[in-house]
Amino acid sequence: MAAKRKENYLDYIPVYNPINSWEEKDGSVTIHMVHRGFYNRLAQKLFHTPRVSHIDLDTYGTFVWKQIDGKRSVGEVAEKLKAEYGEAAEPLYDRLVKYMQILRNNQFIYFQGKDRVPK
Repeated sequence: MAAKRKENYLDYIPVYNPINSWEEKDGSVTIHMVHRGFYNRLAQKLFHTPRVSHIDLDTYGTFVWKQIDGKRSVGEVAEKLKAEYGEAAEPLYDRLVKYMQILRNNQFIYFQGKDRVPK
C-alpha cells in the first residue's frame, strides 16, 4: 500500500480569476471585483451598495500579484519576494501562504489543477 503524499502549499500554482479585472497605476495594483448574484443585486437596489468594489493592494500585495503568471508556484513567488525584500518579508512563508489563502477565499485567484475554474 502506497503512502499518501502530503500536499505542499508551496507547490500550488496560483492563477488570476478571470471574473475580476485589475489594473496597475502608479506602481500599485487595484483589483476590480464585480458583485454578482441575486443577493448582491438585491443589496445594490435596496441599499445602494456598489456594483464593483475596487481593492487597492499594498506594496507587498502588488509585488506578489504581479508574480502570478499561471506558471510560478507559491514557492517560486516566495523566493522572488525574499530576493526583493529580504528580511523585511519575514516570516515569509507564513505570511505568503496566509495572503494566498485570502486571495483564494475572496475568489481573486484559484490554484491550477486544484480548484475548478470559477465562473
